[in-house]
Amino acid sequence: MSDNISNNAIIYATLALNSEVALQHEYLESEDVPEDERENEVEILADLEQAFMEFVDLYKKRCKSDKELPDLDELLNSQL
Repeated sequence: MSDNISNNAIIYATLALNSEVALQHEYLESEDVPEDERENEVEILADLEQAFMEFVDLYKKRCKSDKELPDLDELLNSQL
């Protein structure tokens, strides 16, 4: 990913993906998923988790160069 992405964009993307991962987990744990769609929904979850981890890695690198950013745990546990 490019260094041209702003810190705010990384923060918003990380938080949004974290929320989407949680929602997808919740959906898959419910009985609302039709059996013929379950495999696709599991693949969607895997893609969301992959994207989230890539943004987490990017955020950690940014934290090393910008000491004003909150640490990852603080960011993920904050109420925006």
